[in-house]
Amino acid sequence: MSRIIRLGIVQQSCTGDIKYNLEKLHRNIASLAQAGAQLVVLQELHNSLYFCQTEDTRLFDLAEPIPGPSTGFYSEIAAAYGIVLVTSLFERRAAGLYHNTAVVFDKDGSIGGKYRKMHIPDDPAYYEKFYFTPGDIGFEPIQTSIGKLGVQVCWDQWYPEGARMMALKGAEILIYPTAIGWESSDSQDEKLRQLGAWVTVQRGHAVANGLPVVAVNRVGHEPDPSGQTNGIQFWGNSFVAGPQGEMLAQADNMKEENLIVDIDLSRSENVRRWWPFLRDRRIDEFGELTKRFID
Repeated sequence: MSRIIRLGIVQQSCTGDIKYNLEKLHRNIASLAQAGAQLVVLQELHNSLYFCQTEDTRLFDLAEPIPGPSTGFYSEIAAAYGIVLVTSLFERRAAGLYHNTAVVFDKDGSIGGKYRKMHIPDDPAYYEKFYFTPGDIGFEPIQTSIGKLGVQVCWDQWYPEGARMMALKGAEILIYPTAIGWESSDSQDEKLRQLGAWVTVQRGHAVANGLPVVAVNRVGHEPDPSGQTNGIQFWGNSFVAGPQGEMLAQADNMKEENLIVDIDLSRSENVRRWWPFLRDRRIDEFGELTKRFID
């Protein structure tokens, strides 16, 4: 029997005006809810500009406790529209201790759970290790009224182990709020290779685990405040893949877009019967995966 949920995703650009960003997010969420969305997913660090392009201690002022002002704001929205809402916040856990944290709200506005980003990048224009402590609550799916959500964040999406852990713990859908884009000095061929790899690796998680995958990315150009680079052109291309990696929907790479997608969560059962990867895993031979490198 089919078990269809209507998913809404918000791909939008951000500005330095947080109030404006929140108002636009509210409008987009409302539009999706009015179109019947039961689950709405936002992009990574959606309240503000992507501040990790530079290392600046003043930017820690953007962080908030959880619960805090932003969780109150999104809780009210989730309850008002009766939706499950996946958000991405800069968490202040204690003085000097901060996380990149996804918070999931159930349709009554309660916090269903949170996930602290586990893999923290440190690359030019993505200086996240300066701001975020790696997550310490593991790969734990979040139970909601519409199902069990395997939520991770951005850089986590490149690692098959996290997707597998979520699947083994009963996640019914894999979700990745994201902030990824191009540096202007990259050639067009290199840009296409990067985008292709990003889509391919996540479709691979869908195939390997027999689960739908949702990746919601930022879009638009955000300048580098230091002037050392030409900033980041976030490449959008938010997408939803089915449990065989089939593309169900994909957004534009240059413009803001809201998408509505119907996902049949019951389809994973049949896919896993056809392709029983979980059955055939040689778990007796995987112990060395816990090593950094096998010499």
